[in-house]
Amino acid sequence: MKKILTFALAFACLTAVAKPKDYTVTSPQGGTKVVITVNNSVSWSLYQGEELLLGPSIIGIELAGGESLESKGAKVLNLKRSKSLQMLEAPVYKTSAVLENYAAITLSFKYFNLEVRAFEDGAAYRIVPKSKVPFQVKGETANFVFPDNTKAWIPYVNNSDVSNQFSSSFENQYSVHNLNAWQKGHLAFLPVLAESKGYKILITESGLTNYPGMYLKGSGTTLEGVFAPYPKTRVQGGHNMLEMPVTEREDYIAKFEKAEPLPWRIAVVAKDDAALLETNLPWLLAEPSAGEYSWVKPGKVAWDWWNDWNIWNVPFRAGINNDTYKYYIDFASAKGIEYVILDEGWAVNLKADLFQVVPEINLKELVEYASKRGVGLILWAGYHAFDRDMEKACKVYSEMGVKGFKVDFMNADDQMMVDFYTRAAAMCAKYGLLIDFHGAFKPAGLQRTYPNVINYEGVYGLENMKWATSDVDQVTYDVTIPFIRNVAGPMDYTQGAMRNATKSQYRPDYSSPMSQGTRCRQLAEYAVFFAPLTMLCDSPSAYLAEPECTEFIAGFPTVWDETVALAGKVGEYVAVARRSGDVWYVGALTNWDARTLELDLSFLGEGSWKAEIFADGPNAGKAAHDYVHCTAPVPGSRTLSAPMAPGGGWVARISR
Repeated sequence: MKKILTFALAFACLTAVAKPKDYTVTSPQGGTKVVITVNNSVSWSLYQGEELLLGPSIIGIELAGGESLESKGAKVLNLKRSKSLQMLEAPVYKTSAVLENYAAITLSFKYFNLEVRAFEDGAAYRIVPKSKVPFQVKGETANFVFPDNTKAWIPYVNNSDVSNQFSSSFENQYSVHNLNAWQKGHLAFLPVLAESKGYKILITESGLTNYPGMYLKGSGTTLEGVFAPYPKTRVQGGHNMLEMPVTEREDYIAKFEKAEPLPWRIAVVAKDDAALLETNLPWLLAEPSAGEYSWVKPGKVAWDWWNDWNIWNVPFRAGINNDTYKYYIDFASAKGIEYVILDEGWAVNLKADLFQVVPEINLKELVEYASKRGVGLILWAGYHAFDRDMEKACKVYSEMGVKGFKVDFMNADDQMMVDFYTRAAAMCAKYGLLIDFHGAFKPAGLQRTYPNVINYEGVYGLENMKWATSDVDQVTYDVTIPFIRNVAGPMDYTQGAMRNATKSQYRPDYSSPMSQGTRCRQLAEYAVFFAPLTMLCDSPSAYLAEPECTEFIAGFPTVWDETVALAGKVGEYVAVARRSGDVWYVGALTNWDARTLELDLSFLGEGSWKAEIFADGPNAGKAAHDYVHCTAPVPGSRTLSAPMAPGGGWVARISR
């Protein structure tokens, strides 16, 4: 009979007379304190000042097999303290340099280490096994015990089959309620945001490269980590036979040939909601890049699928064909847009074969045509088609001149799928290709380790406006995700709609979709949302009919030298300033309430500045496309008013 070896950083066999022992680590400026308590188990408590934000929360892990391991209880064999204070380069990020400033403690147990880091804006821990032989992880305990009356923003898994919640596209809006009202039997994916004692606490993870992603379930005011068991049997199926749904799972969650660190469990803490916009903890806790990635070129993308290839005033039949894509390429070239994507449809349907191209498409001709016009092409690929021919696809298409892949429909984050992300990132890097993950879980650090991982979906993005019913509130969601989903990393929201609707006017339309909220809201999202690869979702024909707006968004950078949070309240409003070189872009969004934000631009410093402004027009509350475009000097007070209509936005480009 296989011997089951269990250690929950602790577990086992201390005598009844053993006394708990506390180990404390405090952030360099004293704002954050973490207390690790070791007894018959190991737990952690998180304080901001003297305020307890996470009560004693169990940390644990259970191994299956590994006959040479024995559990002797939670005895700390060694303790090491360390700290870091350094500036780190961040070339494909929301700021070009990141300050790393933490204090750390490492507790050494017989079979594992526990590493804990305390930052001013939160804390994180990870388990590092010591095993020298292959082993399996049967389960992990990752608890987050909150105070009573804690409110939370919860992205429940949107799967009608509750028994199969490990299959998910990781897209849903937020349910907002107290933790003790958690929907029974339902899991939530990360990040999850909680509010207690005047603080916001965001739970997420980083350093996820070869381990299942973490879900959460609620029990009272405790959130418990849940992990997908390792796949035992998978079959080809799902969307257009491009997925590999799991039909049977093992009784463990992960297996390893050798010991490696498990992911970081992160709690970001913010007294002011806007501070969530500036945290860098998920990036800082990721494994740094080991390669040379100066070839990675962020940029904007003219996208075909959202607008359903719906172009007009052209002498050809629009659709998935070379004439249509040449039109997209010509538009991108004329507007300085770096890429065009060929989304689903260029490869023969139901074949899951990236080398069976539909007869209406001549890829080699398109790549050459685009290259002469300074535009790169990105190819959409279903997960199974890409995985089974990964190296061949990367080699053949990179040699042809394709610049990257948008890989879709993974719809899982068990260990096997997480490993796919890492393999795909490494293979694309080998051949100098970008990769954009769709049907994807949230970013969890891989984008720092492999900077060619240039975007993720894992967001209830604008694509949903093609079919969402009128009771879906995308406007409130827009002023929620900057504080939650975008904290984890870049998100492929795909903004840029030129058909805009008020709350009462919105309706789903698959071929001529519209956004909820105003035109200026769509423009401002290019400043508020962070994504190194940013879509222009609408039709070239629609953009050509709106030259002022098009020129403005086409000129946006997609990575930044500096990011400054100006104002924000989750679910109500947000304002962000981002700098690229000597130019600042400032964006603001509101919910369905009209409001005016007074924006403090004192970060500009001395000298004369002028602002090119797009603001909601006086009739934007009835005609959502109404806007005002003007140029004005930035006053010496360094304050600008940002008036916004219901569902509105405001955006400015500020330069010398």
